[in-house]
Amino acid sequence: MKKLLTIALLFSLAACSKLSMENYQQLKTGMTYNEVTALIGEPASCEEALGTRSCVWGDDNKQIKAAFLAEKAMLFSHKGLN
Repeated sequence: MKKLLTIALLFSLAACSKLSMENYQQLKTGMTYNEVTALIGEPASCEEALGTRSCVWGDDNKQIKAAFLAEKAMLFSHKGLN
């Protein structure tokens, strides 16, 4: 159990390290959802409606948001990145 907890903690720290200004600046409109997740990992959450997808990586203090239309990134924003 302790080993599993340690692995989960390391995974979450690794995922957070992808939330950097350097990676944010590499995000470009027109990128596919798969290209974005290859760069910054799997999102914490996504919402889908009427052919759009809005996803959030990170938490309330440090995050990247992306809006997709037909699997192509249309808009990015960030909060708390250095």
